[in-house]
Amino acid sequence: MNHRNEKRISFVFYYLSSIVIIGGFLLFIPFFVGLISGERAIVGKLFLGFILPGFASIVVGSIIRIFSKSGTLLLKDAMVVCTVSWILLTLIGAVPFSVVLDVGYLNSCFETMSGFTTTGITLLSHLDELPRSILFWRAFTQWIGGLGILSMFILIGFRGGSAANKLFLAEGHKVATPRPSPSMFNTARVFWTLYICFTIAEASILILLGLDLFDSITHAMTTISTGGYSIHDSSIEYYRIRGFANADLIEITIMVFMMIGAVSFFVHYRIWKGKIRALWDNTEIRYFWFIIIAGVLLIFLHHTGIYGISFREYHGSDYSGLKGIMFNIKEVAFQVVSILTTTGYTTRDISSSYFTPFAKQIFLILMVVGGCAGSTSGGVKVIRIAILTKLIKNRIIKLNSSRLVRIPLTVDNEIVEDGEIKRIFSLLFMWIILLICTFALLGVNMYHLI
Repeated sequence: MNHRNEKRISFVFYYLSSIVIIGGFLLFIPFFVGLISGERAIVGKLFLGFILPGFASIVVGSIIRIFSKSGTLLLKDAMVVCTVSWILLTLIGAVPFSVVLDVGYLNSCFETMSGFTTTGITLLSHLDELPRSILFWRAFTQWIGGLGILSMFILIGFRGGSAANKLFLAEGHKVATPRPSPSMFNTARVFWTLYICFTIAEASILILLGLDLFDSITHAMTTISTGGYSIHDSSIEYYRIRGFANADLIEITIMVFMMIGAVSFFVHYRIWKGKIRALWDNTEIRYFWFIIIAGVLLIFLHHTGIYGISFREYHGSDYSGLKGIMFNIKEVAFQVVSILTTTGYTTRDISSSYFTPFAKQIFLILMVVGGCAGSTSGGVKVIRIAILTKLIKNRIIKLNSSRLVRIPLTVDNEIVEDGEIKRIFSLLFMWIILLICTFALLGVNMYHLI
């Protein structure tokens, strides 16, 4: 191994050590949440689950940092840091689940990775009975992962420079919108400022609507991150079941903040600067609103055609006339937004008869589309769907034109290069392959169960 490669490896270990150290400190927070919540009966488990692995991470990270050096990362080195950091943090973050809940370590890793990636799939049940320290840690992993783990570590542990730029590029989505600042550190600072403000705003509104402090904070964190880890088995439906007077307003508030999380933070920055037209002046945001409106109308009209507008809730509430229309629109809208933003909250079981097979097909499409680029949502991203639809339109126009005519593909008056189009097709191809493999595995599992 030559000297240059040794230096590159040393640089990678240096930045990984910083991430491990910061990750260790983060484990201390839910420990104190547990103490404040009165979980002194399990303080021994909390110490072993949070403090011990947190302290070990800090010590090991510090030792690695001493024997490594800081330097300029190549993009491929930054991608290694990005990949390995997700794995390391998952291995560290899984310890509390395994120790405090006596859950298998592999299942704990699954729960943790689902949190950090804001996927939201959980293996845990009886959530209402779990320690608050664990429920907070679940929500906190999603909040950390919402804007990207590395963007947070850039903000806390680094001070700009080419290394920060490479780390941000390794994890971030490629978007054409100009950054708030040429510096990746300042960009991360702006985005995290907005992110924290949105979290505080939602938590404050939920408190005013009758939720306690813990419910408000955890749901605010998992809403703006579009992660969907609720602290209740029945998700957001819990508040209607429990008879909260403001259940409708709670659902609407959460729906609004799911949309905020799914909109590009570049758009939020422009709005913050007073440019309200950012809510409709670019292709992606217009497609985003159109998809939501179209999804709600299609499902609502189909539901109304089969069941009508009247609805009687399981607890006896009767919705008919205008009240029935508004109730059904809200129910449909919440689920459309939750699925499109890849959050996963529910106010009604989507497998129930309330949602028709047609609605479930729409949900499947929305799930793949996802939110906007530069947001906390997953999925293919709305901008890529917009580019593909424009490409199809161009091809149709070209069929009726001369072969010599070249019709460039433009988005917001900017030409989309062939290389970007190929990249989008490659990404969609990988999505299709993964979906096929997933369905195949599900089919095999179902066959063995039968």
